[in-house]
Amino acid sequence: MTGREQPAFLPMSRRELERLGLDEIDVLLVSGDAYVDHPSFGAAVIGRVLWDAGYTVGVCAQPGPEPGDLLALGRPRLFVSVSAGAVDSMVNRYTPNRRRRAGDVYSPGGVPRRPDRAVLVYADRVHALFPGVPVVLGGIEASLRRFAHYDYWSDTVRASVLADAPADLLVYGPGERQVVAVAERLDAGEDVRAIRDVRGTMWKCAPKEWRAMDREDFVELPSFTEVARDPAAFAAAHALLAAEQDACTARPVAQPHPKTVVVQAPPPPPFLPAELDRVYELPYARRQHPSYGEPVPALEPVRFSITTHRGCFGDCSFCAISCHQGRVVQSRTADSVVREAERMARMPGFRGVIQDVGGPSANMFGLSCPRWATAGACTDRQCGPDCPNLETSAAAQLDLLARLRAIPGVRRVFIGSGIRHDLALAAGPEYLEEVCRHHVSGHLKVAPEHVVDAVLARMHKPGRAVFEAFRSAFEALQRGKEKRQYLVPYLISGHPGCTVEDMVELAEYLRDEGLYTEQVQDFTPTPMTLATAMYATGLDPCTGEPVHVPKGREKQVQRALLHYRDERNRELVTEGLRAAGRDDLIGAGPRCLVPASGPRTGVRASSGRRERTPGPRSGPRRP
Repeated sequence: MTGREQPAFLPMSRRELERLGLDEIDVLLVSGDAYVDHPSFGAAVIGRVLWDAGYTVGVCAQPGPEPGDLLALGRPRLFVSVSAGAVDSMVNRYTPNRRRRAGDVYSPGGVPRRPDRAVLVYADRVHALFPGVPVVLGGIEASLRRFAHYDYWSDTVRASVLADAPADLLVYGPGERQVVAVAERLDAGEDVRAIRDVRGTMWKCAPKEWRAMDREDFVELPSFTEVARDPAAFAAAHALLAAEQDACTARPVAQPHPKTVVVQAPPPPPFLPAELDRVYELPYARRQHPSYGEPVPALEPVRFSITTHRGCFGDCSFCAISCHQGRVVQSRTADSVVREAERMARMPGFRGVIQDVGGPSANMFGLSCPRWATAGACTDRQCGPDCPNLETSAAAQLDLLARLRAIPGVRRVFIGSGIRHDLALAAGPEYLEEVCRHHVSGHLKVAPEHVVDAVLARMHKPGRAVFEAFRSAFEALQRGKEKRQYLVPYLISGHPGCTVEDMVELAEYLRDEGLYTEQVQDFTPTPMTLATAMYATGLDPCTGEPVHVPKGREKQVQRALLHYRDERNRELVTEGLRAAGRDDLIGAGPRCLVPASGPRTGVRASSGRRERTPGPRSGPRRP
């Protein structure tokens, strides 16, 4: 098929469809997010990529329980794509304490509209309303729940969403290539049940068929039944799956369930720069759909931001990027980024500020390794500045930023998504100096996450000495400045492998260094990450060793220690200090964290903390 002219917005109603001169759509996208035509929102990206490939696409955003929303555009010709949205629906709806959040930044007016376990709910509704139409699952929720997984909110191991949902295929990872390939195969008249070789997808079959297949080239994980009852089997399944995530070496992976077997085709190869350029240079309006009467809060922080790359070789234990986008950094060309910025600068509402230029870590743009093209990322060690094969020069990023600053109409170019501090050090002192001079307003985001080396090792983060060297370099640049800048450190409490004693040490570090805990997170186990496997099993899947896992009251105590200045946390902090044998930190001395009794004098009731909530700059975009 040849590409069609892109509409200003993808249709959401029969009237909009008719205005485009169409009587049916090829693909219906069902999303848990409001429809915002911006490259940070999955429905917009997938819809425009399909339209660019010649297919007509409609969007059903946040459908209610009545059938009218899903039926508004009629029966799609090829398939229905179902996604929970930009964030897992359970992460979006509940805090780490399993309390309901008051709002949803991906909904008009911030009013929550998506159901819990949205992928399953939407798939059931679609299957009932469009019998015979193939259902394809996608997005972050489906991608990270594609095998049997630990679900923190029910405290159980749940089955693959593909096994639970009445769906035919599941797309994992960024899905632009996969949805076009599926559309082409279905358009050619192929049965959806025969589509089993599209890389980056999953399919399912009956156990009887699976037993009759030639399975020599498949990696078979312990079954759902085994991992649900045996922590050691769960840990082994995680280790097996983690070894099959690189496109160059991965084999098909299967996991039996009681009534079906889910099978993962190997991941697709990394995106070439020209492919990413085409995706991000499609004519996004960077506005929410005009039918909404209230603003969608998630749009404004990213409206005039630019994504430069995908993938992250950091492979942090608690982060899902390596499971979703992969460890190979896939960068756009600088020319493409400049063209996107030039188009953005001509848009109504642009006031001269590019809010962010980056990706999972902004200073990974343009980095490369000679292994990535032929062998993928190393499986026996972490990528980092110490590896002689990794290109750590910041020249490509600095050149790009300079070109963006020179665009007419652009006054400031910020790095809002943060930088990785070990890479910043490896790039040399001129890198940090340039970033602070031109691309930081008042605060620079970095993510040390902790300061105790044993905990950092469990997190797969650089050691404390690296962060301290970075802080020293940053503070040296502030000397003599009329308006100084500040570091905003991201920190995590309650991570597997972290003890109360470790959190006391972190609290003392914050006290001694005068740091404030503005960006903090109580560890939330999210499906498919290494840290979640540790939390669920008490084992490190990489070594089989037991791991201390904070839960219940201890988890609350650890979180409180991050906010020891907050008067409301005094009881929990005192409890933690006594449990750690650190009564010396209770009292009136200058080094004490909490007073022995009575109110703390001269200290604010709140430290100005800011909870990290699911939004367009949390989770996958953290450094």
